[in-house]
Amino acid sequence: MSARLLLFTGKGGVGKTTLAAATSAALAAGGRKALVVSTDPAHSLGDAFGVTLGVEATEVDAGLHAAQVDPRALVDGSWRELRGHLRTVLAGAGVDELAAEELTVLPGVEELLALTEVRRLAVTGPWDVVVVDCGPTAETLRLLALPEAVGSYLERLFPTHRRVVRGLLAGLAGGAASVERWDATADALGRLAERLDQLRGLLTSADTSVRLVLTPERVVAAETRRTVTALALQGIRVDGVVANRLVPDPGGDTGQAAAWLRTRRTEQEAVLAALADLGPVRTVEHRAAEPVGVPALLAVADALYRGADPLAGDGADEPLIAVDRVGDEYELRLSLAVGDSDLDLARVGDDLAVTVDGRRRLIALPSLLRRCEVVGAELDDTGLAVRFRPDPDLWMR
Repeated sequence: MSARLLLFTGKGGVGKTTLAAATSAALAAGGRKALVVSTDPAHSLGDAFGVTLGVEATEVDAGLHAAQVDPRALVDGSWRELRGHLRTVLAGAGVDELAAEELTVLPGVEELLALTEVRRLAVTGPWDVVVVDCGPTAETLRLLALPEAVGSYLERLFPTHRRVVRGLLAGLAGGAASVERWDATADALGRLAERLDQLRGLLTSADTSVRLVLTPERVVAAETRRTVTALALQGIRVDGVVANRLVPDPGGDTGQAAAWLRTRRTEQEAVLAALADLGPVRTVEHRAAEPVGVPALLAVADALYRGADPLAGDGADEPLIAVDRVGDEYELRLSLAVGDSDLDLARVGDDLAVTVDGRRRLIALPSLLRRCEVVGAELDDTGLAVRFRPDPDLWMR
């Protein structure tokens, strides 16, 4: 049974590493076996604990372990063999050697392997919870989209039916390669496809959620809103938003410093109010000293969770997609915080293509709606509602 997976991400410099470390420390202090692992290339997790970390889990405190994934080592290890198998497939399909070499250079493969390593730790380790300190938001969105993107690439390159029917492989090779070689390639790519399916399943599982960290600034808040929508499009649950570095309330103090704090605090509270539609936003005040070490991190966790269970998320548990009957029509509802984003819809065969701010996702329609035509769409506070009407030419088929 896999561990609960909690991913922290946010714009660079907002303090996500500190909050991920603080959360894992609080979980361990509460009696859970916790592992916190960093996939951020900056690797500042060890600095937060004040210890040196490596690729193997290091015990930082009772019940608390930490590690840093090394994507480059993973590429040098497992990816080299898989890349060779991909070249075999391309060569068998008639692609020349140089082009095959270029086509097997997949962007983001380091991040994909890092995510695979996180899954391995979550599934095989003795942990109750695995907390992941991800890279900055843009990198994380690309990271979380990779299993589906690479899976689609693999399916187009080497379809499932071709991997299963081994005899076709030798035919593709035109007699130039042995059946054994093609069998080895089919086995390797089959394992890769299976791993990608497992990663997709892990990311969309009810046991996985994302916590978004921001500082109360308008630019950062706008990026956070876009991230919520992008993750929802991928079927990944956001269970909380944390505003870090809220300046202290000066109260009734007077003077220049107090006036500055009061003005800044008012600006920050206005930003938080604008995010109210995303659900409760937890806050952590700015600290005079940088929190380093488990005791300091536990103090941050106390301020963040205020006695609540760190695993109890604040986000809604509504499904991404729901279908209801409305009179003679059907309504497909997508729980997306679209707001002022640019939205585009298109029907692509049996899929609904949803594009928000340039980020596109194909959503497979339920079988019922595949025999319908789109007749309208509406946006409201709860998301996007797309209306379908049965197509007479298809309904009885």
